[in-house]
Formats: sequence, structure tokens, C-alpha cells
Amino acid sequence: MEQYLMMILISLAAVVVLGGVTLALVAGRRRGPRYETTTDPDDRGPLGPVDTLERPDEATGRLQRLRSRLVRSNTSMGRAVLALLSSDKIDEDVWDQIEETLLLADMGTSASMELVERLKQRVTVLGSRDPGEVQAMLREELLRMVGPDMDRTVSTETAGTKPAVVLVVGVNGVGKTTTVGKIARVLVAEEKKVLLGAADTFRAAAAEQLTTWGARVGVETVSSHEGADPASVAYNAVARGVEEEVDVVLIDTAGRLQNKAGLMDELGKIKRVVEKTRTVDEVLLVLDATTGQNGLVQAKVFSEVVNVTGIVLTKMDGSAKGGIVVSIQRQLGVPVKLIGLGEGPDDLAPFEPKAFVDAIIG
Repeated sequence: MEQYLMMILISLAAVVVLGGVTLALVAGRRRGPRYETTTDPDDRGPLGPVDTLERPDEATGRLQRLRSRLVRSNTSMGRAVLALLSSDKIDEDVWDQIEETLLLADMGTSASMELVERLKQRVTVLGSRDPGEVQAMLREELLRMVGPDMDRTVSTETAGTKPAVVLVVGVNGVGKTTTVGKIARVLVAEEKKVLLGAADTFRAAAAEQLTTWGARVGVETVSSHEGADPASVAYNAVARGVEEEVDVVLIDTAGRLQNKAGLMDELGKIKRVVEKTRTVDEVLLVLDATTGQNGLVQAKVFSEVVNVTGIVLTKMDGSAKGGIVVSIQRQLGVPVKLIGLGEGPDDLAPFEPKAFVDAIIG
């Protein structure tokens, strides 16, 4: 009798366990798979395993948010010029004030003088102080100087074999590693397969920081120990990118002072080593927009060493002056391609001349 009771109890326990498993499976199926769920199998990130992947903002949402911030942060120059142009009497003193306003906005001497001269001619012909007409005139002239026809496409496509290789350079403190992480998010949102190369081996936290940025969106980072040869890390990153058939390899480099010849020579070495196997499709120079004319000196030296093809302007949400866009492009002949207006992970977007000018003139 006891044997029969024991068999019945065992059978009932089995039914309970199987029922629980079945309910769990059904509940999981109802919830559906989580797009964000993943784990880092190597647990190499500085913050431990990454349990969830973040979904980067789509381009449309980023652009709308950045336009509104740009409007709030860059209207002082345009308002000052508009007020002067709309005054009852425009004499040489007024033109001098307009030129001074443009210079204070980091537009540069030659660009400021050229804009003032063109505005003089148009005001003379127009003979009107109507605010609407004056605003339209100023918008046209500023847009012409910003360069609406420049190619601002970041070269993340390659006509040959994948991957496209993007080298990111700049001095210390401009937000270079953060910018690489943000570019990776933009590319992931565009459904591209991305690989990061942590070639900044001088700053202990750089590789960890970049690895964290990549892990948040499911992007692998190739790195090495502190003090390793940065050119070797860059080469290995590209080799891994070829092996894994990724679309884009983004290479972060150490921040450099433009007046240190040895460091700049090493930057040139990184580019030469990478190009032994793959062409560097894009060299992005990251500049802090608040540095003003000092950024022009940095841009010129970097361009001589690695042939800069595009500018990323960061920190345009604070005390930056909009004129820096004009002066950098005129001096280098290189377009501003990306602009950052905040510290959020998705606060980076393509530079749009029309939206920029509209924000300046309010």
C-alpha cells in the first residue's frame, strides 16, 4: 500500500513540475523576444556584462532635437546683425559694428569683411529697412558663405571590398572618443555592422570608455594594453573588420598637441600602416567649437599630417559662436560634416547648412 501511495505522490510531483515549465514557456512566448537583450560573452567591458542593448535614436528624431537646441544657442550673432541692418540710418559706424559682431562670432577677418561688403552692396540696391527683406538678404549671404553645395557625406560606403575605414583624430579634451562612440550609434541606427578600434593606447581609460560605448549598441571593440603600438591596434582592427565582413571600422586615436612633432608623426604612421591593407576612406577631425580661432591652428596642422576630409564640431550648445563653421571651411577647404549639441548619447547629427543658418538668424 505504501508503495502505491509513493508512486502516486511522485506522479503528482512530475505533473506539477511539467505544468510549471509549460506555463513559463507560454509566458515567454507571449512576451516575445526582447530586441535589446544580449550578454557580453567575454565580459570585457569596464562596467561588467552588458545585459541590454540600447536602441539608438533614428536620424529624424536626432535632427529635430538638435535643430531646436541650435536655435536656442546660436541666435545672438544673427539678432545683432539684423538689429543693425534694420536701423533707420546705416553709416560706417554701423558697418563697423556689424564687422565687429561677426569677428566676435569667430567668423574670421577675411570672411567678415567679405560678408560686410556684400551686405553693403545689397542694402544700397535694396534701399529698404523692412525686417523681412533684411532677414532674407542676411540668410542668403550667410548660406552662401556656409557652403550649401559642399559634400558633407561621411564616407561609410566603399566602392571596393568592405569595410570602409574611418580615422578619427583631434587634440586632447575635444570629446574625440565620445564622438567615435556617438558615430557608432548613428551607424547602428542605419543598420550597419560596425567595429571599433581603440588606438588611443596612451590614455588608460580610453579603451575602456570606447568599449563601453560599443557594448551599449552591440558593437565589438578591438583594443590592447596601455602603451601598446597604436598603429598595430589600428591594423588589427581593420584586419578583424575584414575577417568579420563589417561595413565600417571606426578608429579612435590618441589626443595630440598639434605642436608636438613626434606625436603627429605617429599619427601619420597609423594612417600609413592601415593603408597597407585598406584605404582610409574618411579622416574626421574633431574640434571643440568653443576654442574659436585656436581650432583653426589645430585643423591646419592635422590636415597636413593625415589629409583631413571632414570636420566634427562638438560643444555647439554652449558658448560656441556660429562663425567658426565659415572660417574653418574657408581655411581648409574641408566641410563640417557632423555637429554635436549636447552630452546625450544621440546628440550628434549631420551638419545641415540651411538649418544652421536659420538657427543663427533666429
